[in-house]
Amino acid sequence: MKPKFIPTSTFAAISALGLLAGTASTSFAADTFNLALKPFAEGFVSPMSLSSLPDGRMLLADQAGVLYALDKSGKAAAEPVFDFTAKMVPLKKDFDERGLLDVVLHPKFATTRKIYVVYSAPKQAGAPDDWDNTLTVSEFKLPKGDTLKVDEKSERVILRIDKPFFNHNGGRIAFGPDGFLYVGVGDGGAGNDQGKRPETGNGQNLQTHLGKILRVNVDKGNPYSIPSDNPFANGKEGKPEIYAYGIRNPWGISFDQGGKRELFVSDVGQDLFEEVDIIQKGGNYGWNLREAFHGFDPKKPKTTPETGATKGVRGEPLLDPILEYPHRPANSAAVAGTSITGGYVYRGKSIKGLQGAYVFGEWSRTGGPGDGRIMVASRPASGSKWSVEYPVINGAANGKAGAYVIAFGQDSEGEIYILTNGARGPAGKGGRVWKLAPGEAAVAAAK
Repeated sequence: MKPKFIPTSTFAAISALGLLAGTASTSFAADTFNLALKPFAEGFVSPMSLSSLPDGRMLLADQAGVLYALDKSGKAAAEPVFDFTAKMVPLKKDFDERGLLDVVLHPKFATTRKIYVVYSAPKQAGAPDDWDNTLTVSEFKLPKGDTLKVDEKSERVILRIDKPFFNHNGGRIAFGPDGFLYVGVGDGGAGNDQGKRPETGNGQNLQTHLGKILRVNVDKGNPYSIPSDNPFANGKEGKPEIYAYGIRNPWGISFDQGGKRELFVSDVGQDLFEEVDIIQKGGNYGWNLREAFHGFDPKKPKTTPETGATKGVRGEPLLDPILEYPHRPANSAAVAGTSITGGYVYRGKSIKGLQGAYVFGEWSRTGGPGDGRIMVASRPASGSKWSVEYPVINGAANGKAGAYVIAFGQDSEGEIYILTNGARGPAGKGGRVWKLAPGEAAVAAAK
């Protein structure tokens, strides 16, 4: 689930707030960020992923291990699509980042009936004795017709990635406009990209899949082939699956349904800053040499160095995020938090003027229950730094969602859903799905 425990560091966030003030956004109406969360589905443990089927139904992956089918009204079918719990490691109820992490449809699902699932399997044979689990990406098939029931025998394992710790899995996947499968993988867990790995960490290590965005072609090869233009396709300098690197814990990856079809990744920070990146092929996003726009010293993680690295070990430039926000606000209204939750660029029709804005969230601004937030980022008219703000949510001008914000979903129409949990970990039945809609003031202004 979420990437780390409540941080205890304190620092001055003035420089970060200078970024948050940002450059004026491009063409958003005054009532754009007056939004509402409309109840859509409930009764889950910790909903992690929502995928839209061609007929309007949805697949919902619950972290506890169950894959559900929802009808157009949000009602879950009587029988689950599949129960993955027997394939998974046991989860910690108080807090865990493992579990059933994502599900996406093949781009030609109507023909192939294939879905791709990420789950935390027990440590595979050959993994180090003191490691924790094996992050697994698998393909499954659904039968044709109205019945949504996974054929267990159809499982084709695409990737197995051994992990030293239970946290920093990433585990988010998406198909790009090129038809290839992109996989976000965390740095392995623990803190500072240290422990059970080389001193240099995993983010900058091109000989591991950990701390990377991977790209593979699942339509060719066994179990996949390497796209010929992957940065290290020949395998000489790095793992051929690597598309981008220097990533800490990509808790949300998504392609814009419109515009330039850019790949957005929300990367959870260590103790000081959270960030959002637009991923470029071969890009090095800095971890653990940098945290967001700032230098990072793994031996002093709660202090920002006066100067930071600007190049990787190969001499390549370290790429900046499009935005950051701090863990400690300068005032109660400032954007801040403890752990970012990635979202989507809005491409729906129901919310006037929100087109092109990146809607994402904060797991919990203070780390306490009920303090998850919704945030909206706007592309600047010039420059590369996006502005970010809290929208009005259900009449409250603080973006507050009233629960832990675990994940986001987007349907085929470009509308956005927010997935929340009432508890810190995968326990209880407080997991809910909400649909983002215009707030009452926005509706009134549109009449």
